[in-house]
Amino acid sequence: MLRKITLILLVIYGLLALYSTVSLAATHSVPSFMTPLATLTGFIVALLHAGQRQGWGRALLLLSLVFMVSLTFESVGVATGLVYGPYHYTELLGLKFMGLVPYLIAVAWFMMMYPSFVMADWITPASLKGAGRLLAIAAIGGLVMTSWDVVLDPIMVAGKNWVWDVKGDYFGVPLQNFRGWWLTVFTTFMIYLLITRKGPSLADAAFDRQALALYMITGCSNVIVALTGGLGGLGGPALAGFFAMTPWVIWAWVRMK
Repeated sequence: MLRKITLILLVIYGLLALYSTVSLAATHSVPSFMTPLATLTGFIVALLHAGQRQGWGRALLLLSLVFMVSLTFESVGVATGLVYGPYHYTELLGLKFMGLVPYLIAVAWFMMMYPSFVMADWITPASLKGAGRLLAIAAIGGLVMTSWDVVLDPIMVAGKNWVWDVKGDYFGVPLQNFRGWWLTVFTTFMIYLLITRKGPSLADAAFDRQALALYMITGCSNVIVALTGGLGGLGGPALAGFFAMTPWVIWAWVRMK
């Protein structure tokens, strides 16, 4: 029953992403409630999948770590310019933690960090054991997640969700940001894996493709928005994001067969 609910919510998330993408392409606008609604729906899909795959204790541990690490790193980043580079959030994403980072950001971190973890788990060779496997999952998961930001960050800046206080080398985004993203994910996954030693997981390729689909839907909608959403000058990030994410998607999909 829970699997069916997860699949239904994944379909709803896909429809919400499709609506937002078409709306932006056609009218260059989208209702303000769509971003939090879609993000919360994707978050619930990720959490339900994690609970069934990892067990609810481990799923809630990962959720807690994602919130703690991401909010800590982001708060330090906004306050000092460390980690990601100097930036600040506008008011568009809602209530902020300590007046610095919108809580919705932590929700989005989990929404995409979890499928990145699943993909990294499959991509990492089964022959790799022990500490080497834990390091590989954390490192690859960081790369998978950061590949998404290649297209996401320019979109969110163009949409005035956050503002860079410097002119970065990557379409206005400082390269330090991507190192910070990787470090955030790597740190979260390493803490989780060291605590749990990964533990038992549901080795079900068909079910794990739902997590992969969550990543694909989000990434594809972002690429299309960057190309057609009227945000201006985002063809470069769209192509860069497509080529950054696609190898990981293909690699994970092939391994899940």
